[in-house]
Amino acid sequence: MQSQNPLIADFVKLANSAAGTFAGMTREARESARERAKEAFGGMDFVTREEFDAVKTMASKAREENEKLAARVAALEAKHS
Repeated sequence: MQSQNPLIADFVKLANSAAGTFAGMTREARESARERAKEAFGGMDFVTREEFDAVKTMASKAREENEKLAARVAALEAKHS
């Protein structure tokens, strides 16, 4: 048979309230840190993955074109000499 000691019941209620409060504080701290990180990183100029890939493709094409033109110049110089 379970005894209904009011002191123990009050302690259990207090412990449950403290656990709920602690969980709420943890959630609030996490959300606050996430917001501060967004604000900190928001001012920086980061590029998206799509923009990075587009510039990488453009640089690759430009490099290939440069190599072709260098070969043509070398061939013309050899022919001219």
